[in-house]
Amino acid sequence: MLHRLWVLIALAGAAAHAQAPLTLRTAQQSGSIVKYDTDTPARPGLCLEILRAVERVDPALRFTGLTQKLPLKRVERLLAEQEVDVFFCLLKSPERERQWRYSPVPLYAIRHVVVQRIDDGRHFDTLAQLAQASRAKRVLVMRGTAIARHLVKAQVAITEVGSEREALQMLALGRADLIYGQDINLLRHIGDAQMGMQVKLGRTVFQEEPQYLALRADLPAAYEERLTNALRKLDKDGTLRQLAEKYR
Repeated sequence: MLHRLWVLIALAGAAAHAQAPLTLRTAQQSGSIVKYDTDTPARPGLCLEILRAVERVDPALRFTGLTQKLPLKRVERLLAEQEVDVFFCLLKSPERERQWRYSPVPLYAIRHVVVQRIDDGRHFDTLAQLAQASRAKRVLVMRGTAIARHLVKAQVAITEVGSEREALQMLALGRADLIYGQDINLLRHIGDAQMGMQVKLGRTVFQEEPQYLALRADLPAAYEERLTNALRKLDKDGTLRQLAEKYR
């Protein structure tokens, strides 16, 4: 009888500590197959895989809205307008941090690099050198990204394009000499386009930045803590690192 009582007490305690069901609104980013690529089940996107890992760590937590495939600008607007609760994954910038919050756990890091034609022997070690080169031909960068704003601030003349694929085509045709972007995205598109014998990554990493989970400005603190705890577990057990390596 006493044993049964202790079992009941233990079960009651476990129930008290169980996470309550929680559903949060999100969306997919269109045009970024490294982040979201539901058409490729074996590699559905790094950010989607991190999201699913969070759900596994916290089985009572679910994300809705993944049927929405939206351009980055639209995702940012919905997050600022509190029409979505969270978004995997975004870089930080002062402008963005005025509009929403971020969980403190880095999800993965991206490196700023240039891509140039394989026969281009020039080396670019600073943004000042890129700014000088951009006077002859503008540097290609993905439209609407924080990276574009970073280059403009450094006085690099840029042309914004819709995708890495478009940028690589322009580079191959000689319409541009340099693409500036995220290594993880550029490597994926170079591989998909089988352009490894035509283009190369420059030798310099201009900047390394972590991607984070973005949270709407008024998301309850208890929800943020729950998400952050799940991400800390994934960081501690090596899951975040393993997922990032899978997509490089």
